[in-house]
Amino acid sequence: MPDLGDLRPMAKFSDPRVTAKGEVRAEVALHGLETLWINTGTLCNITCGHCYIESSPRNDRLAYITRAEAAAFLDEIARDRLRVSLIGFTGGEPFMNPDCLDMLEDALSRGFECLVLTNAMQPMQRLRAPLAALRERYGARLRLRVSIDDPDAATHDAERGEGAFEKTMEGVAWLVAQGFAVEIAGRRFSGEAEPDLRARFQALFDRIDLKLDAADPQKLVIFPEMAPDADPPEITTACWGILHKDPADVMCATARMVVKRKGAAAPSVLACTLLPYDEQFDLGQTLRAADRPVALNHVYCASFCVLGGASCGAARTE
Repeated sequence: MPDLGDLRPMAKFSDPRVTAKGEVRAEVALHGLETLWINTGTLCNITCGHCYIESSPRNDRLAYITRAEAAAFLDEIARDRLRVSLIGFTGGEPFMNPDCLDMLEDALSRGFECLVLTNAMQPMQRLRAPLAALRERYGARLRLRVSIDDPDAATHDAERGEGAFEKTMEGVAWLVAQGFAVEIAGRRFSGEAEPDLRARFQALFDRIDLKLDAADPQKLVIFPEMAPDADPPEITTACWGILHKDPADVMCATARMVVKRKGAAAPSVLACTLLPYDEQFDLGQTLRAADRPVALNHVYCASFCVLGGASCGAARTE
């Protein structure tokens, strides 16, 4: 039993050891690193209304990570024989990073599967020729997950700006024509039942000849809304049994993210893709240092991961 110290009333999500009610806070051990996310930087070609990482054409709080910095983590995986199978690239918009294609080449050439989260707009489309060359060499090991917030253009554009849906559809059409392995990331903006939302996405896929099964949660990822001012219950050690959940299924049990903070001398390894600015989730500068339990001491730990059951990415299971 840990030393719980002073149990006077406190704010929720303020102590990594205990909840506001004085109960032992749940934590998640790294069961085995399977997915390494590389944040390419927070700069993006658009500004979305509810971007959790606040990406925009001006936000460079996370700087562009370089090819050499990313390669150092691939070297560490090889040296320590870690079981990583998937390298994910997120941002910002990954294709704005000038080293993005080189980082993809490095990871793919070492045998990793790669997943790029993109809006499929101009930054991606201006790289059509070298991207097509990567697909030709590595096939379905290069996956692109395109953000389409809603199959309704007006709803999507309300989040991402006028005309964004049409530009993304242009990118998706090109990816389909080139034979890329494409996935879609959508969001639930309302109380709409998930089967109904998936049915609307399926109608969109059929219309654009995208051969995806919208009922497949790996092909169409539906993310719950992330509200930083939400008030979910804190997750205690007792919650695993109450909720019939296994901590090994939570994202930080198998994943870490590398970021380069603006002005930092070196990249850092974080516990989670969702918490790039919260220093309590900074686990050091190597994957070895990051192999330690993570206290679920954030609103997103509860609302997105445990109660929402969401995950940002996974290796293929087929």
